[in-house]
Amino acid sequence: MVEGLQARGHQAVILDHDSARVNQAEWTCAFQPVLPTAVPKSDYPLYREKILKFFALFNELPMSPRFSLDNPAEMDEYDLVVVGSDEVWNLTHPWFGHCPLFYGEGLKTQRLISYAASFGNYDATWGLDPAWAEKLRNFDMISVRDANSQAIINNALGFVPEMVLDPCLQFPITPDPRDNSEKLGQPYVAVYGHNFTESFTREIRQWAERQQLPLISIGYRNDWVDEQWLTADPHDFAQFMAQAQAVATNFFHGCVFALRNARPFVCETTPYRQFKLQGLMAKIGGEKHLLPEGTPTEVYAARLSEPVSPEILQKIDALRQTSNAYLDRALTLKELQPA
Repeated sequence: MVEGLQARGHQAVILDHDSARVNQAEWTCAFQPVLPTAVPKSDYPLYREKILKFFALFNELPMSPRFSLDNPAEMDEYDLVVVGSDEVWNLTHPWFGHCPLFYGEGLKTQRLISYAASFGNYDATWGLDPAWAEKLRNFDMISVRDANSQAIINNALGFVPEMVLDPCLQFPITPDPRDNSEKLGQPYVAVYGHNFTESFTREIRQWAERQQLPLISIGYRNDWVDEQWLTADPHDFAQFMAQAQAVATNFFHGCVFALRNARPFVCETTPYRQFKLQGLMAKIGGEKHLLPEGTPTEVYAARLSEPVSPEILQKIDALRQTSNAYLDRALTLKELQPA
C-alpha cells in the first residue's frame, strides 16, 4: 500500500502503533501458527529464524515514529491517513478487535479514508453496533475488498462503498533478488496455509504424484508435503509463489499471489477466511478455484493443470482501473460520499 502511494508521488509512511498486549499475542501466534495442530519443539528455532528475518525487514520499511495503539494522541499529524487493507474493522479479531484506532478514533489527520478495508469473518447478518458505525462516519471516503464488508457498510451507513483490489493485486511487487536455486531449481507445487482437510490433502498429493512434482510448504508445517520451508522471508515468499507450477492454499493471500503470477491454483475455504475468499473470487469470476469437500478428482486436475483464464485476468485489470480511479478521488476529495 505504501509503495503504491509513493509511486503516485506521495510521501507515505506506515503508522507504527505499538502495544505490549498485541506484541505478546503476535509472538505467541508466531511460535504456534498452526494451532490447533501441535507445534513440535524442533520447529521453534525455525519459526524464530523466520520472525527475526521479518523484524530485519521491518527496519527497512518507511515507519512513522512509534506511538501507543491505545493512545494515538502520541502520533504525529498527517494530511491524510489510509486505513487498510486487511481485517482492520473485524470486531472479532483475536487481538485487534474493538480497537478504536482502526475506526479512525483519535487519528491526527486532516482527512481519513479506507482502502480495501475488511470486516474479516464478522458476518454482515450480525449488524454493526451504532457506536462503531458512527465512528465510520468520520471517514471522508470508504472502500472495501469483499461483499460481506460492503453489506455491513451499506446496512450501517446507507450507501454501497466502492469495491477495490487488495494492494498485493493492485500494485506491482518486485521482490529483492534471492539465490534460492537450491530450493527452487526444479519444478514444484507451492502449498501455503495449514490445517487442510484430509480430502483436500489427498487430492493434492495424488495429483502431484501423478505429475512427479514435489510439494513444498512455505511458512507453515504441513506433514503431508515433501518439504517444509518454514524460514522463508517475504521476498522468498514472493519469489516462491511466482515460480511455482501450481498453488494449493486455504489462505486469501495464497490466492492473491497465485493470481498475481497467473499460476494454476486451488483453494479450500475455512470458516475464518470464507468471506475474504468468496468475496475475492466472486468479484473476479474465479469461483471455480474454490473447491468444496467432495469435489471430483478431475476438477482438481483441471484447476491445477490449466492456466488462470484470460477472463479472470481481464477482470483483475478492470478492477485495477476501478481501484486507481477510487484512489484518484479519495486522495483529493474532502467529504464522505458513496464511492
